[in-house]
Amino acid sequence: MGERDWDQLDLLRQRCRLVLERGKQLWAVAAYIEYRLCLEAPGPWAARTLETGSGRFALGPLPEVASSSHTWAELAPYLQGTPQAAMAAHERVVRGEDLSKDVTALSLPAVLDLPLRLADWEPRYPLAEYGPDEVSAPAPALPPLEALPVLALPVLDERRDQDAAAIDAPGREVISALEELAANWTTESNGRAEAVAVAGGAVDAVRALGARPVQMVQLSSSAALAQMAWAAATGGAHGRRRGAAAGRFGAWSVLAALSGRGEDWAANEIAFCDAAISTRWYAWANQEPVTGWALHLALETAGPSVRAFALAAVDAF
Repeated sequence: MGERDWDQLDLLRQRCRLVLERGKQLWAVAAYIEYRLCLEAPGPWAARTLETGSGRFALGPLPEVASSSHTWAELAPYLQGTPQAAMAAHERVVRGEDLSKDVTALSLPAVLDLPLRLADWEPRYPLAEYGPDEVSAPAPALPPLEALPVLALPVLDERRDQDAAAIDAPGREVISALEELAANWTTESNGRAEAVAVAGGAVDAVRALGARPVQMVQLSSSAALAQMAWAAATGGAHGRRRGAAAGRFGAWSVLAALSGRGEDWAANEIAFCDAAISTRWYAWANQEPVTGWALHLALETAGPSVRAFALAAVDAF
């Protein structure tokens, strides 16, 4: 399409929004136009639309949609100092751009307490691929899980004092951060998420959920961060997608809780790196079939007394 065509399409979008005031139900047309402008139009139109469009019924948040098909250089000259523009900058960061010295990016609102560049210890985050009428955002592949020996469920009364010690204030912060990874699954869809802490190992934590783990595999810190970021980015079966930048924020939130450095994340990046590398991460599975979105994660913290956490989050189709 030529420039005049994009102008006409943008004009049609504005008119569809205006007739809503007269009771005309053309919001779906306006929403689809906004999505296609962010995805396919040149930088000036995409930038203007991601800031003025609602994106409520789009296949993904408009800053992520625009950033999936435009570089920062294509968008930045036409952006205003809005939260949506800041989210677009963070979306370009998860796609590998270093904006830590970019004057425009640094002037935007601090919507996410994240560095404007990827650290060496971070993974290649899972990204959504947008098309005209669909979005693909599969979970990162896991290594093959290994069978565990059959274990009887523990007698929970015998562990009550130990587990109570594990759920101190820092422990509650880790539990909260883990459950928040699947917040859209539980609040906007039909999912459920539960995390626990125990004074013990990863298998103990999974069993404390009431699950009988039959398979488990240790993950690298990069693989664990990718899994957490994927879950936090998605909307599950029926919720609204939050975007890859929000997914990265979710993964960093878990590291912030593990490290005990919940403030000024940029200044505590080394502590976050230490938390990621020193923690032992696991994926696990039980005998129940997975028919939708799922994140089964367990982790053991380092230290003189081992403390473990487990998360079971699922959202069926």
